[in-house]
Amino acid sequence: MRKGFLTPRTIDILVPVFSALFGLLVGAIVMLVSGYDPVVGYSALLDGMFGNPRAVGETIRAMLPLVLAGLSVAFAFRTGLFNIGVEGQLLVGWLASVWVGYALDLPKIIHLPLSILAAAVAGGIWGFVPGYLKGKFKVNEVIVTIMMNYIALYVTYDLIKRFLHAGNEKSYDVKESASLASSWLSSLTGGSRLHWGIIVVLLAAVLMWFLLDRTTLGYELKAVGYNQHASHYAGMQVSRNVILSMTIAGAFAGIAGSMEGLGTFQYMTAMTSFTGVGFDGIAVALLGMNNPFGIILSALLFGGLKSAAPQMNFTANVPSELINVIVACIIFFVACSYVIRWALTRFSKEGK
Repeated sequence: MRKGFLTPRTIDILVPVFSALFGLLVGAIVMLVSGYDPVVGYSALLDGMFGNPRAVGETIRAMLPLVLAGLSVAFAFRTGLFNIGVEGQLLVGWLASVWVGYALDLPKIIHLPLSILAAAVAGGIWGFVPGYLKGKFKVNEVIVTIMMNYIALYVTYDLIKRFLHAGNEKSYDVKESASLASSWLSSLTGGSRLHWGIIVVLLAAVLMWFLLDRTTLGYELKAVGYNQHASHYAGMQVSRNVILSMTIAGAFAGIAGSMEGLGTFQYMTAMTSFTGVGFDGIAVALLGMNNPFGIILSALLFGGLKSAAPQMNFTANVPSELINVIVACIIFFVACSYVIRWALTRFSKEGK
């Protein structure tokens, strides 16, 4: 067989692209079978994502917590762990950022970074617990993180009701000195809720890339994920690295909560159900192939789908729940990436 014209690197890039395209194609088929016009539906969806400055701003705004949730999932996955607790870590980070943002009276240059740091610490603590149980006692992190999601949901609800309740099932607003809101970005995007969290998100993506791919610590974390026995034989502290990995993943998720608390809403709602952002982060990480920069593009797609779903329903009368079908199909094709990779490899061959 001659050498294929598609390199492995190119195939790695094409797999998530085709996964997204196939997911959208299945969505079009579902629309057609259900009696809706897929051309009109997707035209409305595209218009809701990028049709005007406000739509663009809302798409980017919706993408920001998804990027950080995806980074959290990807960081754990690349170090051999599966973090299902992003939702809970996000909630405690959200509450911590709002609490610090409301309770303290400091200059903005101190107050805002401190509020974001509080979110990272809270999320990190929520990630530390399953990391410690995994590293010291080999307890399955999937089970622990799922249970801790519910603990976070009801603990944050109770704390808001007891100490921060401002009426209408929400907390007090954060002070302006702790806010990520930007009147300039809002006016630039037609009155959207886009905020300065975009800078935090980009820095977080660069930080993950640098930490995992350019540092000795990152090498150790990945090595432990690949093979704990070989890492232990090489003198690495396996338990410490497992704990550290889950703690860092939790910190990313906690910062995702601060994007909502300090940026989009400026407060936290006393929630009785999950936001869904943490679980969407799993899909974002899968489609982004656990690469920080791929995750940014993946989150842009998912953020656009989420923010434009009401527009599709209003303009084309297509149920916004169809977006969940499209997302599920994209995840399905990502899970079938081996088949797509095999097909691309076969196609790239020039013949016998």
